Amino acid sequence: SSHLDAGLSGNRHRGGEPEDLDAAAMVRFSREASNPTKSCKAMGADLRVHYKNTYETARAIKGMTLAVARKYLQDVCEKKRCVPFRKYVGTCGRTAQAKEFKLTQGRWPIKSAKVLLGLLKNAESNAEFKNLDTENLKIWHIAVHEAQQGRRRTYRAHGRIGPYCSCPCHVEMILQEDPEPVEAAKEDVKPKRFTKKQLAMRRLKIGGDK
Repeated sequence: SSHLDAGLSGNRHRGGEPEDLDAAAMVRFSREASNPTKSCKAMGADLRVHYKNTYETARAIKGMTLAVARKYLQDVCEKKRCVPFRKYVGTCGRTAQAKEFKLTQGRWPIKSAKVLLGLLKNAESNAEFKNLDTENLKIWHIAVHEAQQGRRRTYRAHGRIGPYCSCPCHVEMILQEDPEPVEAAKEDVKPKRFTKKQLAMRRLKIGGDK
């Protein structure tokens, strides 16, 4: 129980004066947008939602547009559609709703879905501030990282104490406008040149000289 008490005492001083972290270090993203002028960001730190559930939910909405992702997460909250579990599949039940993703295992992490809905709303506000087209925004990058565990204690038999940890997470996302399709420049078609052997083979396929 000594290491548990040390962890509990360390959490008490987490918000105190000694830990004066640089503000720039707190908002560093794992990658940058390919076109910063046409993108917006949103981040949440130390969110009290399970890391594994949030990881799978974020993976499901990556690549979706803002409107499609919002509709999908609302359906997850109403249990109309599920979140497919691809990585953290241990003891995860099966559902027919996972057939949509050609999988068998899925869940409905409502708390994670609501947190991601809040981050999408934050990103949309940032996009409107930068005068971006919110209808054309796509989730270009989203990442979920494990945060420092919250330590509590649970009381076991024979007077023992066991750890009772929470698994919060950090979430970051970058939304970016889809580039407008550009037509390829028309190139001059060069006449094909054939060898004598190729010409003879073509004449044979057509039916020979008549």
